[in-house]
Amino acid sequence: MIEFEITAFITNSPTQTRIHTTRAEVFLSHVGWLLLRKHKQVIAKGNTLDLSDLENDPVVMFQKRYYMIFAPILCLVVPAWVSWYYFEEDLYVAWTTTCCLRYVFTLHATWAVNSVAHIWGTKPYNRDIKPTENIFVSICSFGEGWHNYHHVFPWDYKAGELGSCRTNVSTAIIELMAKIGWAYDLKSATPEMLKLRRSRMEK
Repeated sequence: MIEFEITAFITNSPTQTRIHTTRAEVFLSHVGWLLLRKHKQVIAKGNTLDLSDLENDPVVMFQKRYYMIFAPILCLVVPAWVSWYYFEEDLYVAWTTTCCLRYVFTLHATWAVNSVAHIWGTKPYNRDIKPTENIFVSICSFGEGWHNYHHVFPWDYKAGELGSCRTNVSTAIIELMAKIGWAYDLKSATPEMLKLRRSRMEK
């Protein structure tokens, strides 16, 4: 494990190792993985994925082709310009809040699904796995914090039992797309499946 190798380098004390291992795990699962190179097997497996449906989608390919142009403009320039031009906000304040602060918050909210939602929270569907149900992460990430459910029912488009409630905006968007025909064949766990899962947890 990468975490253990890091802690073993830091200290040989069992107590200290446990403390540092926890910190290393949180860091690596949250943002540290971005600093590591992909394992050769991960790259090899990735190359075997069939992406023909995406590659044949003109909208997806348009986005991929011009991403480096549109991303900075829509993510950084437009929010600051709107705040400055339409709301007469100071340009520096507009840049630091609507761009920098918002972008950093969004990144950490996304990464929290890999870290916070795997450490703190409840496990109503499977207590033997790390992912948890974390309402804080769900609110910050628009519904991706119901992670224990997601790992038990990974094919459920809702990624949570509660569906399109106030803490699952992602599901509400998918359901809106389904109503206008842009999403289809949505799969979801049935009440019987949930009841069976709960009965297993009560044993």
